Amino acid sequence: MESTALFLTGTAVGCLIGVIGARFYQKRATVNRIQSAREEARLILDSARAEADKSLQLAEQRAKEEAQRRVKQVERELAKRRHEAERRERKLAQREKALERREETIAGQEAELERGRHQCAAREAALARQTAEVEAQRAEAIRRCEEISGLTSDQARKLLLEILEADVRNDAAALVRRVETETRELANKKARQIITLAIQKCATDQVSETTVSVVNLPNDEMKGRIIGREGRNIRALEATTGCNIIVDDTPEAVVLSCFDPLRREVARLTLERLLGDGRIHPGRIEEVVAKVERELADHIREVGEQTVFDLGISDMHPELIKTLGRLKYRTSYGQNILTHSVEVARLCSHMAGELGADTDVAKRAGLLHDIGKALSYEMEGTHALIGADLAKKCNEAPGVVHAIAAHHNEEEPRTIIAVLVQAADAISSARPGVRRESLENYIKRMQRLEAIATGFPGVSKAFAIQAGRELRIMVEPTEVNDNEAALLARDVTKKIEQELEYPGQIKVTICREYRVTEYAK
Repeated sequence: MESTALFLTGTAVGCLIGVIGARFYQKRATVNRIQSAREEARLILDSARAEADKSLQLAEQRAKEEAQRRVKQVERELAKRRHEAERRERKLAQREKALERREETIAGQEAELERGRHQCAAREAALARQTAEVEAQRAEAIRRCEEISGLTSDQARKLLLEILEADVRNDAAALVRRVETETRELANKKARQIITLAIQKCATDQVSETTVSVVNLPNDEMKGRIIGREGRNIRALEATTGCNIIVDDTPEAVVLSCFDPLRREVARLTLERLLGDGRIHPGRIEEVVAKVERELADHIREVGEQTVFDLGISDMHPELIKTLGRLKYRTSYGQNILTHSVEVARLCSHMAGELGADTDVAKRAGLLHDIGKALSYEMEGTHALIGADLAKKCNEAPGVVHAIAAHHNEEEPRTIIAVLVQAADAISSARPGVRRESLENYIKRMQRLEAIATGFPGVSKAFAIQAGRELRIMVEPTEVNDNEAALLARDVTKKIEQELEYPGQIKVTICREYRVTEYAK
């Protein structure tokens, strides 16, 4: 028990000593931490002070640099203003010197002017004295003349004027008559010379235009194939081309009759191709006609281009070239219009060259003067005004447009080119045998027949055939039925009787065909 108590006592003492030591060590550590914190705070404070000093020094340096920069900038600005002020001073000094020189010049001029004024005054006085002396001498001369002649000055003046007036009037009348006679003779001689030279330089061939074409056949058996079973081939040809195909006893030949040369050419080319191919039936006929029409359109354009190239004309609108090619298949009183236009262009060019006018403008105006005839059946109005409108739309020169419009006096000719076009047109048209009025009347009657028919609703095409003795009308089957076709034929005949004059009678035939086409795929 005693040893146990001692052990417990020793243990308690040891624990107490440990507690005391731990507290002592903790206190010492706390003191050390405080000292360490104080040292660290001092270091931070020293660093902050050093950093503040450094920042202050840097700020002071920057402030000095900024101050120096501002000072330099102010110095530069002052130097610039000082230079500007010096420049202005120099300029003012120059102006002052110039003003001084000008004042000196003005002073010298004023002195010179004053001297001139004195001289003028002296001359005026001398002139007044001389005028008075001349007037006195003139009065004395008049007085002496009146004494010698026994007439007053007014009477002598009147008598002299009467004598001079009579003499001058007679001389003027004689001079006017002589000048008029010489001018008229010279103008007629010069005009005949110019026209003669132009005609000599322009020698064109005269081609006789007809209304029929002959297609040669390899043998007479082809006539039966052209006619076809129950005449279906020849009917299809006439319906699609608008030409009258005459198959008669003429050996190895078929005659195509039509007033429109373009339709006749389409029919001729179509028939030649069908004969060369050997396949002749309605479907093939329509196919060949469509192909020939396309190729003929290309040929018309090529004809226009070749015509322009041959005449040496450049920069012509493509629409004018195409329309010009169509004139190859148009005639006027039997004269081919394209040939006539080329001839007029050359005549205008030659006459313009003789007169010193613009030959290029004259040539263009002469070539295009009848361009409206290619469109006259499509538009209302005279061919001159139609052609002028077309040329204006295609940006032709105003002089060319005016010459086209004025060549038949729809407008008053205002330029020498317009007068030359009129003269050349008359020369080309008035040559012996160049025109036949009967053919022109015949063509007009054919066109009028077709125009009457196409004016009715439901009519798709109309063809005047058999020299105007028959009118075939193609109608739309969906718009005109069989009963309406009979009424249409009666209406057309009545209108023809009222508006046309014609020999004999005209047969009106209405063709109505309804087709249904399907394709097996």
